[in-house]
Amino acid sequence: MKLRTPRGVKDFLPADAEWKFQLEQQIRAIFGWWGYQEVITPTFEFHDVLAQGGPAAERHTYRFFDNNGELLVLRSDLTMPIARMVATRFKHELKPLRFSYIANVFRYDDVQVGFQREFYQAGVELIGTSSAAADAEVAALAISVFNHLGVRDFSLDIGHADFIHGVLEECTNSTVRQQIWDLLLRRDLVGLRNLVTASDLTSATKELLLDLPHCRGKEALLEEVYQRTVNPHARQALINLREIFQYIQAYGYGDQVTIDLSIVKSLGYYTGMVLEGYVPSLGFTICSGGRYDHLSCQFGNDLPAVGFALGLERLMLVLEQQGLRPERKPQGLLVLPVSWEHALAYAMEQRKAGIRVEVDTEGRSEAEAVEYARKKNYNAVVIIEKQAIRSIALV
Repeated sequence: MKLRTPRGVKDFLPADAEWKFQLEQQIRAIFGWWGYQEVITPTFEFHDVLAQGGPAAERHTYRFFDNNGELLVLRSDLTMPIARMVATRFKHELKPLRFSYIANVFRYDDVQVGFQREFYQAGVELIGTSSAAADAEVAALAISVFNHLGVRDFSLDIGHADFIHGVLEECTNSTVRQQIWDLLLRRDLVGLRNLVTASDLTSATKELLLDLPHCRGKEALLEEVYQRTVNPHARQALINLREIFQYIQAYGYGDQVTIDLSIVKSLGYYTGMVLEGYVPSLGFTICSGGRYDHLSCQFGNDLPAVGFALGLERLMLVLEQQGLRPERKPQGLLVLPVSWEHALAYAMEQRKAGIRVEVDTEGRSEAEAVEYARKKNYNAVVIIEKQAIRSIALV
């Protein structure tokens, strides 16, 4: 028997589990304030459902067969299951739909800090609208969550999938297009330069592609890049980004948002604005998302959508790094039952009032009970006798 967990999963001990629950409740409340309703989807789905996420999603899924020989997969994100749910359960509902979730997902990734094989996500999906205002709402909600939780130095990068697709339309070789995309995804600037330089692209397009990793800024960047491309799809993407950014400024979050035209995603279903959230002390994204207007078509629906997800463990890591983990204060009572009948009645009354109560079952002395209660983080020891109740405060 192996008394250890498999690679990529972890136990949440009481203190961490309690903190995680508190964060989930705070995030759940924020989502609710913005009009998002929580949904819960199955932990596993038919393989065909999650396969719609493309080859990148396929590479990281856990697969298994049920007793009927059906190929099933553990969910690797929540976007695909919610798209499936909308197609089957909300086809005729009034749009747009605003859904939120907090759940565990499973990906067969390399295990390192911030990358587990089972991890927890909280996120939203805004379904049935293609407006720039909807994109801005999702971006603003992401910022609002981190600001409300007190995360310092949180910033959001936004880009546009159609911009890069548009720029690459000039490239007739689909293999080269995909290689450029992959190099941008990996931020392999040397490989990008070698491939682009050797391609048959025009000199202006080559120059723009090689400059993409440095195309970061505010609204003025969009006009500058607009003049550097004649591709209509790329230009329309820049116009769309400008409108989204102006809405974000109206929320008051313009200072926390940077336009990054080099953002690409491994999942192939993104079609419009894409976003990534960062904190300087963390070497990877803390939230991610974007617009995916054609995903529902694969389920027989035609609904544009946009959303984001944040990693709960990554959020906890950042909060701890920034000294924002709340102190676990003593709470609750340890009841020492000299009279069992009276002690149990007292414990039930306190529990009904929402107070944490443990009744001693080991026959401890008062001194032993006090020592035990301190270690268990209780406020007080309450001794219940037939005619009297005595309390020993511990804080």
